[in-house]
Amino acid sequence: MSPPDAQGADLRAELLATALATSAARLNIGSSGNASARTRGGMLITPSGLAPESCGAEDMVVVAADGTPTGRFAPSSEWRLHHDLYALRPEAGAIIHAHAPFATALACQRLEIPPFHYMIARFGGHTVRCAAYATFGTQALSDNISVAIEERSACLIANHGMLVFGRNLANALALALEFESLCEQYWRTRQLGEPVLLSDDEMQEVVERFRWYGKPAEQQP
Repeated sequence: MSPPDAQGADLRAELLATALATSAARLNIGSSGNASARTRGGMLITPSGLAPESCGAEDMVVVAADGTPTGRFAPSSEWRLHHDLYALRPEAGAIIHAHAPFATALACQRLEIPPFHYMIARFGGHTVRCAAYATFGTQALSDNISVAIEERSACLIANHGMLVFGRNLANALALALEFESLCEQYWRTRQLGEPVLLSDDEMQEVVERFRWYGKPAEQQP
């Protein structure tokens, strides 16, 4: 199925609703963070420097596949990392970048999240990596994220925040909320000491199980 047209009113409204939901869940505050959805001609992304509460659906910005924006406002300063991730990962239908409290706390320590809980596998591997630091909005930051998110659907961003992608906006939002919850659990566990980690074999079994997790009954093994 082809991704939707960026001009569609429904997609614009859904993107704004997603951005508002990240604020309501305190994944972002004010104008921090951004969200986007893949379209047939590129992507639709939240505008730069505006809190979702100050936006209308018509303020969502169209960015063509070549990076050319169209709209009343400039696209989010992080449009490059969205643009590059869509090019790199064809399965990504929507992306959320957030400065969520627990994810950001771990990112400011530049920590990789180890297999302290089996739900780490929900994001594609045995760990969730932390992308190396680079100035926000730069190609260097996009490049660092591309490395950290290889074979994953989430990563931390050093001294910055988190990034998650999903098959659509609803899925990306659900994963962002789930990822922040895992970050909180890891943060709290570290208050008690270093966690007991699952082994590579234990995590690989979970990764395999997640290949059919949430799929219809007829697709189950």
